[in-house]
Amino acid sequence: MQISEVQIIPIKPQNGIVAFASLVLDNNLYLGSIAVMTRPTGGYRLVFPNKKIGEKNLSIYHPINKKFAKTIEKEVIKHFEDVMNHDRHDSANAY
Repeated sequence: MQISEVQIIPIKPQNGIVAFASLVLDNNLYLGSIAVMTRPTGGYRLVFPNKKIGEKNLSIYHPINKKFAKTIEKEVIKHFEDVMNHDRHDSANAY
């Protein structure tokens, strides 16, 4: 499994969401609208897109097993932290 073209879009924190991510899987499948959320105990987790229809939440897509989920989570969070550290570094030098 190859994860590439990871893109992170930080947002003003809202209900625990701090960014949205997208990525390309195996050069064949684009996955977008992945929410990066803070964990109450520290760190981050991913929430995959769903759609509410009536009273039901329907999953658009999500990992099927924990190993795959952890692989995606590790890669996305690494990119998220790189983006956030880069932005902080740039902001500190802006003055």
